[in-house]
Amino acid sequence: MDFSLFLQNMVNGFSLGSMYALIAIGYTMVYGVLRLINFAHGDIMMVGAYVCFFGMVSLNLPFIAAVVFAVTICAALGIITDTIAYKPLRKAPRISLLITAIGISFLLENLFNVIFGSEPKAFIVPEYLQKVLTFGDVTVAMSAVLVPIITLILLAITLFILYRTKYGMAIRALAFDIHTVNLMGIDANLIIAIVFALGSMLAAIGGVFWSLNYPSIEPMMGVLIGLKAFAAAVLGGIGSVGGAVLGGFIIGFTEVVVVSLSPEFSGFKDAFAFIFLILILIFKPTGILGYNFEKSRF
Repeated sequence: MDFSLFLQNMVNGFSLGSMYALIAIGYTMVYGVLRLINFAHGDIMMVGAYVCFFGMVSLNLPFIAAVVFAVTICAALGIITDTIAYKPLRKAPRISLLITAIGISFLLENLFNVIFGSEPKAFIVPEYLQKVLTFGDVTVAMSAVLVPIITLILLAITLFILYRTKYGMAIRALAFDIHTVNLMGIDANLIIAIVFALGSMLAAIGGVFWSLNYPSIEPMMGVLIGLKAFAAAVLGGIGSVGGAVLGGFIIGFTEVVVVSLSPEFSGFKDAFAFIFLILILIFKPTGILGYNFEKSRF
């Protein structure tokens, strides 16, 4: 592999991994607080892409305003989902929450299938994001450069909220012992709602980023992407925000490198991500950053 191809793969891997990382953060935060694998999270990403598309096409909003609109709607959707579907099951067995999450996932997929139809729709990419930057022999789209940068900024904001604000302190306390937090007078349901809102906002941005790089959206787009983002969260050590980001980048790089080095295996690139996950978990079942999990959550 020559140096220019190496740089090209680095940029593409960072861009793809960033999108997985944004979605994986939501998985890991919800699991850390509720021990719930929220299988509807990938569909929240799909909702974010569709709402942004709807904002630009039907409401004639500028791209940035459409993104803000999508993020707001998805944050509200996350809170509503928790309030209606998960909150009544706080004391129920975990399997009930898991089945409910799968039901919410099917509901969102079929709802958008009915509203927008099952045919893929072309996502509108703003002209200024279609520009191609050239660095020697390396050519990258503007969106592929901006996605990792914005992801790192959002990660820094997320970590600031978790470690420098009273709400972040409450989220981390809730992750350790929800019953004790309730006894201390903290509104646990409010904190859980904040976690869902924050995770859904990041998923919405991930959905928009994905649609910029692969400008076609359809109601089932969140299924495979959500599964790979979940795999990224498990790979990095579910319950760890840093682990979710690391897992996202690893899976993103794995896909890009496999396609680059062995184009004949490009049809199996999705499988390689899960094979890599299985190999890691065989030797480290808690994930890469899962060591001393109970003390290092978030």
